[in-house]
Amino acid sequence: MSDAIAWPAAPPLVSWPIMDQAWLDAVFLHWRIPVETAAGFMLPGTEPDVFDGDAWVGLIGFRMVGAGIGSGMPVPYFGSFSEINVRLYSREPDGTRGVVFLTLDASRLAVVLVARAAGIPYVWSRCAPVTDQGRAGYTVRRFRGGASSSFAVRPNRAVIANDPLTINVTARFGLHSQLAGRTLFIPNTHAPWPLHPATIDYLDDGLVSAAGITVTGPPESVLYSPGVQTQFGKPRVIRRG
Repeated sequence: MSDAIAWPAAPPLVSWPIMDQAWLDAVFLHWRIPVETAAGFMLPGTEPDVFDGDAWVGLIGFRMVGAGIGSGMPVPYFGSFSEINVRLYSREPDGTRGVVFLTLDASRLAVVLVARAAGIPYVWSRCAPVTDQGRAGYTVRRFRGGASSSFAVRPNRAVIANDPLTINVTARFGLHSQLAGRTLFIPNTHAPWPLHPATIDYLDDGLVSAAGITVTGPPESVLYSPGVQTQFGKPRVIRRG
């Protein structure tokens, strides 16, 4: 799994962008999990996307900056915040690959309420970035005594990460979600992530287990990226076979 490969080209959106945002100072932590564990969280019309014989769960933190409707129209204040998500990887029968979010923690209540109404499992939490002493990371504490997480990594910015596992868990151009009993695919597009390997500085996480996934030991993949600009397109309904 150590051979370098090329980052795939992002598919173009088939409609005008409905949302534009930057994802900055991204930290990616990934563990192997059994395929049957991931299968229990898949939405109708999707199945776990398997790599190297296993499914993968990710704990990802980043700073959302300048999110807004359409292209180039950021929403003041509400469009910038830290987000920390727990996610799995999905595939449709035609091979379309995506992300299934188990939880997404954010500190903007209005964003959380709107997203939850759209079927995306946001959680209102205190979230803050860690960007001191050459580290990048995030802290999360859910309100009312809920789960918490604190993690930071030290990136090796002199090295580019482009091994197959890295590409598999980061080259994702859409998410699978469910609304009103229908499974949706919401496409996005962005330039290749500029990715660097990183080492764990500290990790004390309760979000993955709170989402219903058990992992043991340190993450197998630890990555950092300064970020990308991304756009989302019109959702489509997945037709069940």
